[in-house]
Amino acid sequence: MTTIILLFGLGLALVVAEIFIPSGGLLGLLVAISILGALGKAFFLDASTGIALLAATAVLVPIIMTFGIRMFPHTPMGRRLTMRGFSFKDGEGTDRRDLGLAGRHGVVESTLRPAGIARIDGRRVDVVSRGEQLDVGAAVEVVEVSGNRVIVSAVDSSHSGASHSGASGSDVAATS
Repeated sequence: MTTIILLFGLGLALVVAEIFIPSGGLLGLLVAISILGALGKAFFLDASTGIALLAATAVLVPIIMTFGIRMFPHTPMGRRLTMRGFSFKDGEGTDRRDLGLAGRHGVVESTLRPAGIARIDGRRVDVVSRGEQLDVGAAVEVVEVSGNRVIVSAVDSSHSGASHSGASGSDVAATS
């Protein structure tokens, strides 16, 4: 019985070692050999002992693996091998200058289909229209800034004060 417990304990210890030590599967092979050896000896000793050890294996191995995997990023090797994930608190995915663009006007520099580039406040900004295609030179207004998305909509050039070559003087006189 002592041999069974030692082989089983060695197998569980090697499960943890397999998580923390890169071995190319060698430790995993040793885990399988020691646990299967313990199970074989347990079933050879008595069927009820074998079934109890099999049930313990089915419960303990996943628990130990879960614990090891959760602890791995906190180990020195884990900190070197895993990247710190993006946090929305970091703000790394947004340009802080975009936060003040709501209500500003600009001009489309690359056709928006619906995404493209517009010049707003003298700088090029990645923007998205509300689904419509806007051609180069179209006047736009920033209607919303959500995360890293700057959403624009077309503005009638006669209302925005921007010059646009779409209307001639006779067209303006005819509509007044």
